[in-house]
Amino acid sequence: MSTLPLVILPAGLFADAVTVGDGQVVVTTRPVGTPTACPSCGRSSARTHSSYERRLADLPWQGHQVELRLRVRRLRCVNEACPRRIFAERLPQIAATRARHTDRLREIRQAIVLALGGNPGARLARRLALPVGASTLLRVARATAPPAHAPPRVVGIDDWAWRRGTRYGTIVCDLERNRVIDLLPDREAGTVADWLRRHPGIEVVARDRAGAYADGIRRGTPTAIQVADRWHLLRNLGDALQAAVERYRKAVRQAALQVASFIHGALVAAVADRPASAEERRRAVRRQQREETYAALVRLRGLGLTFAQIAPAIGLSKPSMHRWLQAGGPPQHHKPTRGRPSLSKPCLTFLEQRWAEGCRNASRLWRTLRQDGLKASERTVRRWAQARRQGLPAALAEPAAAWPVPTKRRCARLLTAKEEDLDPKERSFVLHLGMAAPALVEAARLARQFGAMVKDRAAGMLDAWLAVARGTELASFAQGLERDHAAVRAALAERWSTSPVEGQINKLKTLK
Repeated sequence: MSTLPLVILPAGLFADAVTVGDGQVVVTTRPVGTPTACPSCGRSSARTHSSYERRLADLPWQGHQVELRLRVRRLRCVNEACPRRIFAERLPQIAATRARHTDRLREIRQAIVLALGGNPGARLARRLALPVGASTLLRVARATAPPAHAPPRVVGIDDWAWRRGTRYGTIVCDLERNRVIDLLPDREAGTVADWLRRHPGIEVVARDRAGAYADGIRRGTPTAIQVADRWHLLRNLGDALQAAVERYRKAVRQAALQVASFIHGALVAAVADRPASAEERRRAVRRQQREETYAALVRLRGLGLTFAQIAPAIGLSKPSMHRWLQAGGPPQHHKPTRGRPSLSKPCLTFLEQRWAEGCRNASRLWRTLRQDGLKASERTVRRWAQARRQGLPAALAEPAAAWPVPTKRRCARLLTAKEEDLDPKERSFVLHLGMAAPALVEAARLARQFGAMVKDRAAGMLDAWLAVARGTELASFAQGLERDHAAVRAALAERWSTSPVEGQINKLKTLK
C-alpha cells in the first residue's frame, strides 16, 4: 500500500487520502460544505444531521480502476412545514442521485456504446480499465437522449433485415448530416407515410425502385421530390439486358460456336506440326495394316477365290470379309469425341495443381482426387493425364470447348464494353452476334447510352431515349422508367442517392 500526493478529482471535491491497491486506486474524499436545497421544498440548508459513505466508480488512473469514497452529509430541512425533515446532500456536478458512477464516467460509457454497441464496447472498456457489461452499456444507450438537430430536409430510405428473408424494416437517414434518424418496424407504404406526416418540412426523399416506398412518399408528403437511386437504375438496366440475351440464346450459341470453330481449327493445325506420339504411331501402323489386308482381299476375290480359301491367307473371318467388302474399305476406328464425361472446374484446378507439384501417375491422381471429395471416373482422369503428357490442349477434344458459350451476364458485359477493352476472340464474338441478332446489339447500344446519361447527369436526354427504347428489346425497362418518370428524371438532375444509407445499413448490421 502507498499514498499518492496528487489525484485529479471532479470539481467540488477535496481528497483526504489516496490509496493504491492491486489494480485499484481508492480515493477518500468529501464534497465542499456548501448549503444544499431541500428536494421537496427547495429551501437551502447547511444544518448537518449526520453523514454516510457513498462509493462511486470514476475514470481510471494509469491503468488502475478508481473508486471514490465520498463522505456525504445528511442535512436537516429548515422549513418546519416541509414533510421531509432530513435529506441527503446532492452532488449535481459529480453524480446523479443513487448513481454508482460519476457523470464523467457515464459520458465515456455513452461514447463507447454509441460508437461500438454492446459486446464490442464492453471488450474495449475492459482494455481501458473501465470494466462494464454489455447489458449495462445497452441500458446507458437507451437512457441517452438523442441529440437535438434541426428538422431534416433531405432524407434517404431503404430496407434492412431484422432477419434475412423473413422480416425487414426501414431505415431513414438524414443525407445532409449523414446520420440515422429512425428505424421503422417494416417496409410498408402506410408506415412510411405515417412517419413522413409526423416530420413535416422534408423536401427531397431518395429511395430505391420499390413501389411501396414510392406510394408511401406520395401519401405522406406529396410535395417532396422523389429521387430514384442511380445504382438501382443501372442494376435494373443490366437485368433487362440479360433478359434480352436470354431470349436470343440460340444466336448467342451460334456466335460462340463460330468463334470456337475458328480457334479449334487453328489448334488442330498447330498440333499437326508436332512429332507424333507413340500411341499415334501405333494407330498409324494398325491403320496401314488394315489397308494392306483389304487390298489383298480385293485382289484374291478378283482371282475367283472363295472366302474359305482367302481366310487363312489374310487372317480374317468370313463375316469380317463380308462387312469390309460391303463397306468398300476397312473400318475406320475413330476416337470418340462426344458423349464422354468431362472434368468439372474444381477437378481440373486440383489436377493441374497436383501435376505442377510433380504427380504424373493417373491412378494416384484419381485416388487423391477422390480423397479430396471430388468426383470423377478413373478413365476420365487417365485421358486427361495422357493429353497432358502429349501436350494436347483440352479444346481439341470438342470444338465447342475452345471458346465456351458465355453466360447471359458475361454476354451482356461483352455487348456493353468498349471495343478496346475486348480481346480478339471477344470482338469476334460480338461481331458474329451482331450479324445473327441485330436487335440485341441495338439494345446493348441503348444500354451504353443510358449508362453514359446517368454518368453525365444528362436529364434532358431522357425523353428522347425513352422514345427510341419503346420499340426495342428494352421496352419493358423503358415502361418502368416512364411509370417512375419524375423520380428517374430527378436522379439524373439531383446529387442525392441512397449510397450513404447503404453505409449506415452496414454499420447497423455490425452493431446488430
